[in-house]
Amino acid sequence: MAAYILRRILFMIPTLLGIMLVSFVVVQFAPGGPVERVIAQLSGSDTGATSRISGSQGGDFGARAQAPGRGGGDLSSKYRGAQGLDPEFIKSLEKQFGFDKPAWKRFLLMTWNFTTFDFGKSYFRDTSVIQLIKEKLPVSMSLGIWMTLLTYLISIPLGIRKAVNDGSPFDTWTSSLIIIGYAIPGFLFAILLIVLFAGGSFWDLFPLRGLTSDNWAALPWYAKILDYFWHLVLPITSMALAAFATMTLLTKNSFLDEIRKQYVLTARAKGCTSGQVLYGHIFRNAMLIVIAGFPGAFVHAFFTGALLIETIFSLDGLGLLGFESVLNRDYPVVFATLYIFSLVGIAVNLIADLTYTWVDPRIDFETREV
Repeated sequence: MAAYILRRILFMIPTLLGIMLVSFVVVQFAPGGPVERVIAQLSGSDTGATSRISGSQGGDFGARAQAPGRGGGDLSSKYRGAQGLDPEFIKSLEKQFGFDKPAWKRFLLMTWNFTTFDFGKSYFRDTSVIQLIKEKLPVSMSLGIWMTLLTYLISIPLGIRKAVNDGSPFDTWTSSLIIIGYAIPGFLFAILLIVLFAGGSFWDLFPLRGLTSDNWAALPWYAKILDYFWHLVLPITSMALAAFATMTLLTKNSFLDEIRKQYVLTARAKGCTSGQVLYGHIFRNAMLIVIAGFPGAFVHAFFTGALLIETIFSLDGLGLLGFESVLNRDYPVVFATLYIFSLVGIAVNLIADLTYTWVDPRIDFETREV
């Protein structure tokens, strides 16, 4: 097992390198950039995320800003809206953002720094990238961990019961509820919960924003715990809706597939009880496919899946940070969050493989090629 783990860890290196290289190349061809955004802000025509300055706006600003004898030249014409600006000013912007170096040098420097988790400073926030991530991480951890835990704790027992009672009234009405829940988008369900339970038009039972109350620091320890989970109820419920339906049906279908196999009939013929058959034989085989889906579900819930929920409930987490950084062309934050997301995803995949051996000891990764 140690040899397999070592091979997987070594395999992470080219995987991460490939992800970062492809993303870096895509960014080079994306319209706009930090230099263009600064120019747009100076001209008063910045639209924030995808600032595309029209030619007339750029020309008007250039005419106002151009100093005598200091025309924009070829350097200014590289950037939309920069006509007439001092070329030295443009050069200083390029140096500030690191664009005075060739792309391949920037990529190699970024890769070297990332090996030591040196992500540099944000372009447009007066703080380091790692500090930004530390500030946003607790929100994403709260949403991702509790949502995944709640989903698995409810979905797996429910899926097993539905498989054992396949075709019963219980299976029919729970399947109807699950399908309806799956069909409702998470963000719409979040808005519905706000209207119903967060002081929208009916009851004011839960807070609308944040993970803690304003007086959280002054509360006793037990009240802090209750206040924390009180704030989590609505966002976690909104996020877990689709994942809950998917995991329940996946568990049910996996157990049904195993129940119909020959070894189950053999175990029953030998006199094994229903519990022995279900948890001694079926469980470890049926759970493999459920475990296989854990890495993707966890990473999705931990990061990307929380974006809309974070926005609706005013939760400032990693999902919202990454989205805003992409829109604002804050490349250090974009690449840092992508690197961390990718690293966590690969690590969780390895953990899932190791969990296979715990669920079913017959699986031996030592003889398997990566």
